[in-house]
Amino acid sequence: MVFGTLRRYFSMRHQNSNKVQTLYDHCNTIFSSFETHPPSSQALQKLASILDTVQPADVGLIEESADDDRGHGFFGINQLNRVARWAQPITYVDIHECDNFTMCMFCFPTSSVIPLHDHPGMTVFSKLLYGSLHVKAYDWVEPPCIVESKGPGSAQARLAKLSVDKVLTAPCETLVLYPKHGGNLHCFTAVTPCAVLDILSPPYREYEGRKCTYYHDYPYSAFSTGKGPGIEISMICDDEAEEYAWLAEIETPDDLYMRQGKYAGPVIQL
Repeated sequence: MVFGTLRRYFSMRHQNSNKVQTLYDHCNTIFSSFETHPPSSQALQKLASILDTVQPADVGLIEESADDDRGHGFFGINQLNRVARWAQPITYVDIHECDNFTMCMFCFPTSSVIPLHDHPGMTVFSKLLYGSLHVKAYDWVEPPCIVESKGPGSAQARLAKLSVDKVLTAPCETLVLYPKHGGNLHCFTAVTPCAVLDILSPPYREYEGRKCTYYHDYPYSAFSTGKGPGIEISMICDDEAEEYAWLAEIETPDDLYMRQGKYAGPVIQL
């Protein structure tokens, strides 16, 4: 009986390891030469399909009671040490990072927010592992339409169109955003405790022009005039106004708190 239990235990670990390893292997294959040979749509679809099958346990995540709204799943921390566990609202867990892609997780307590930010020149896959998450995402209107925003400094604001505005509840399909469509600028708000597995390619690299920039979104009605080749603001009808917003760059929000978590999933063979 003991032997049978151990065999099932190691079998489950092997299956989980294979799933994470398969995810890594596919990313390593399709993103290894993204600068000269961008991944095909079929390769990206396959990656999304693999992510669709990933469960919390596959990446070493332990989901706790859904009615404990202070947070979930810190890694490598004593479960009884609740003060330490809930000291920060969002936990960031690095799974793998290289020059071609990043694999990571975010664990959100209820109502925590990753503010509106961009992914310049990047493709991002976001798999909701458990819980419910509100996603609001925009894409830039092209060609650019720019106005002077109100407030200190009179920063510029650029017109964007709403791409996603919905609550996701696990299990659900993987979200994918692309450099110019699919909601490249997005905001995550935890409706319940939840966790997201992200794959980003290429990764953020400020010296290569891929800096994470944060934005404030103003309603379309906040401004009446703008400038931009081929854009006439008056062409947007009142009944379409809710689909547009003006995004102004801001500093990294002071209330964005993250702490590093320890990855406890299967080891990836590089």
